[in-house]
Amino acid sequence: MRAGRLVVVDAVAYPRIMLQTILRALVAPAPDRLPDQDARLALAALLVRVAKTDGLYAAEEVELIDRALAARYDLDAFAVARLRAEAEELEAQAPDTVRFTRALKSATALEDRAGLMQALWSVALADGSRDAEEDRLLRMVANLLGLTDVESNLARQRAERGAERG
Repeated sequence: MRAGRLVVVDAVAYPRIMLQTILRALVAPAPDRLPDQDARLALAALLVRVAKTDGLYAAEEVELIDRALAARYDLDAFAVARLRAEAEELEAQAPDTVRFTRALKSATALEDRAGLMQALWSVALADGSRDAEEDRLLRMVANLLGLTDVESNLARQRAERGAERG
C-alpha cells in the first residue's frame, strides 16, 4: 500500500496560475467551454470591465458587483470579495471583450443570459448615469451573448426597476 503524498499549494502562486490558465483559454482561436469556476470568474471580470468602461470604478458599482455575485452564486461576503479581487486582476490582463464574452456565452445556457445582461446593466447604471461608452459596450456584449436588442432593453428595464426599489 502506497502512502499518499501531501501536496502543498503556494497560496500566492495558485491564483496567478489559475488566471494564466483562463487567459490562455480566452485567447485561443476557438475557446473551449469554460468550467463552472472559470465561468464564474469570467462573469465577475466582465462585470468589472463594464464598471470601468466610463473611466470611473465607483463604490456603488463595486457594491452591485458584489451583490450580483453573491446572489447568483450563493457566496458569503468573504468569498465575493475574493472573487471580485481575482476578477479585477483578470479584467486588467484579459484580451478584448469579444473573446472574453464568447467564452462566457459558451459556458452559460441561453435562458440564463438575460440574467447576466440584467446584472451587467445594474452595474453600468449604478453610478446614476448612462454613459455612451457603456451603452456601446453593453450593446456589443448583448449581441455576443446571443441576445436581441429587445432582450437587452428588457434586462436594462429590470435593472432600472431593481435600482428604484433599492
